Amino acid sequence: MALDLKDSNGFSHYWFTLIPALELAYKTSINASTGKTPEMLEKGWNPKLPVDTLKKYLVDIHPTASRLKLLLDKVRNNANKSMKDAFEYAKLK
Repeated sequence: MALDLKDSNGFSHYWFTLIPALELAYKTSINASTGKTPEMLEKGWNPKLPVDTLKKYLVDIHPTASRLKLLLDKVRNNANKSMKDAFEYAKLK
């Protein structure tokens, strides 16, 4: 049947039954160009997801992991700045 969608395990689904889950995933994901979720831009708030109720039970990550994330963010920011500088330099030539 044309409406069947088989996942990686071979199970058939009607594709239109996946739309609500896909819509929620899209509306709660941060957009790269705006830096906000579509829900935040549309309604001014983000919906509470089941994972939000579990956050109070999560343990803090290891300090080394936190430090690594800070270093990776710094590297990413410096790389972006270098790319912008390179583009500006190329425009001047």
